[in-house]
Amino acid sequence: MERASLFFATNINGFRSPVMLCLALAALLASAVGQSEYLNKPSFGPPDSHIQLHESDPGLKKALVFAEEHYNQGSNDMHLRKVSRLISATKQLVKGIRYTITVELSNTECKKSSMLRTCDFYHETQKLKTEMCVFEVWDIPWQGTSTLLKQKCQPKVMSEQEDTNKVMDASISPSLEESAELLGRFKQFMVKYNKVYSSQEEADLRLHIFHENLKTADILQSLDQGSAEYGVTKFSDLTEEEFRSTYLNQLLSQWTLHQPMKLASPALKSAPSSWDWRDHGAVSPVKNQGMCGSCWAFSVTGNIEGQWYLRNGTLLSLSEQELVDCDGLDQACKGGLPSNAYEAIKELGGLETESDYSYTGHKQKCDFSNRKVAAYINSSVELSKDEGEIAAWLAENGPISVALNAFAMQFYRKGVSHPLKIFCNPWMIDHAVLLVGYGERKGIPFWAIKNSWGEDYGEQGYYYLYRGSDACGINRMCSSAVVN
Repeated sequence: MERASLFFATNINGFRSPVMLCLALAALLASAVGQSEYLNKPSFGPPDSHIQLHESDPGLKKALVFAEEHYNQGSNDMHLRKVSRLISATKQLVKGIRYTITVELSNTECKKSSMLRTCDFYHETQKLKTEMCVFEVWDIPWQGTSTLLKQKCQPKVMSEQEDTNKVMDASISPSLEESAELLGRFKQFMVKYNKVYSSQEEADLRLHIFHENLKTADILQSLDQGSAEYGVTKFSDLTEEEFRSTYLNQLLSQWTLHQPMKLASPALKSAPSSWDWRDHGAVSPVKNQGMCGSCWAFSVTGNIEGQWYLRNGTLLSLSEQELVDCDGLDQACKGGLPSNAYEAIKELGGLETESDYSYTGHKQKCDFSNRKVAAYINSSVELSKDEGEIAAWLAENGPISVALNAFAMQFYRKGVSHPLKIFCNPWMIDHAVLLVGYGERKGIPFWAIKNSWGEDYGEQGYYYLYRGSDACGINRMCSSAVVN
């Protein structure tokens, strides 16, 4: 992916968090601005298939003008260039519309300083200079913003044998060197994460998805505002929809399902400059939810483990499987809510330990035993949405169950993640985790987050997120059990 001067943005810092509902997608794309009744509602992401476009497509025309303008802004030519031939164009719905366009750009007789509305190409062949370019333009029509994600141009070389009607699309026909590098990276990925596919067809599909995910990771990397490194992870052969449906929790963003909770009393002291409950013995080792959307159970048990330790001095590893099997208020591997889980634990009478009720990663018949209860809770509370107050409460009272938008987490490797809001809409919360601490790295404030995807994810199982801008909705669903 081209970087530095090849990336441009219009109003990039002006992105607002709202996006469209899937059911309103067609209406929103038809009338980009003015559909305010849809803009504050959460979305579950559109399909990511590529759609071939005709040159008459209005959105394509807009994207071509945008690409031309940015090409001319960044070039050293005295004369303007414009599209002389459209070779191919596709669009893909990825939290907006991503256009991939292959064109020929030729120089015109108009100087950049001119205000002429029509500019003719040079008639003399020796003066006409043509480049073949691949542009990726990301349009957010309901925000009125566009971003140039990629610009790759090279002089067009014509030979006597060349058939100009059969120019290959550079965006989908990589060079031999690029293909060899891609295959090498994919093989390394398969070996590292022990990936085995059932057929050559499936392997080809996963290679294609892997390639597309590398591009997405490059976009995240180029536009990240923190110090994060994005790239190949164990989820790199999954589409966004596969990742979301297998590992995330769509119920978290359905706000009408949330149970009202009592508001926690604020902390008695202000927050220290940094704090980490791992240093104070209140956090158990990183666990792995497997291919089950049970993050809500791991978030809640992690919180109760900390609360029990602070009240009784013993750190227990508590059972998530008990909640998957026995919590009748939630939906096991299909998702759940922390507020429901607290109530279910109270009704059951407590939690067994991991060793007594071990995790399988799928729903079974409830096998809970009152005789094996190792920890109980008295009630639960909801915390303030102010990040300063959250930090003070955490330092004083223990790890916190929280939830966030996990879009950028699929490709996170290390560092402090600070995605743009367009990637990390705070209303599209879909993953529950455990907030264990906070601090700064080289002047960048962060939250330390215990995840439930195993120690081979992120930094030994942890995700670090920028603190101070309500990033990814980290402040919207903070809660804790109460153990008296």
